[in-house]
Amino acid sequence: MAEGLIRSRIEAEGLEGRVSVSSAGTWTDSGVPATQNAVAALAERGLDISSHRSREVSEDMMQGADLILVMTGSHLQALTAEFPGQSDRVRLLSSLAGGAWDIADPVGGSLDDYRVTAAEIERLIDAGWDVIVGSA
Repeated sequence: MAEGLIRSRIEAEGLEGRVSVSSAGTWTDSGVPATQNAVAALAERGLDISSHRSREVSEDMMQGADLILVMTGSHLQALTAEFPGQSDRVRLLSSLAGGAWDIADPVGGSLDDYRVTAAEIERLIDAGWDVIVGSA
């Protein structure tokens, strides 16, 4: 959902070519589609993520990224341990709003759970937009 929300903001502000976004998971199987509830929650916001497929984070992705945003402290710890050379670019999404909390993973939850998570992600993207764009 975060990739879809950031991509939408990039397009709305005409920043294609200057800022790019992609997502990858720390503990995921590659090729898995977004959940129906994730697709539905973002469709309500006018965004289509139905073609999204998961992929596992790699060294190449980490090296190619200017900013790596993670949802939880465990993601932060895992990435900084596995990719210590990129640890200075890994940040909690909540840190963009001056905090340090985990974003709830709605997987397995209701559509309302996904709506709440999407709203929180969007709020944090808004709070940290200057950091996101400035890192590109």
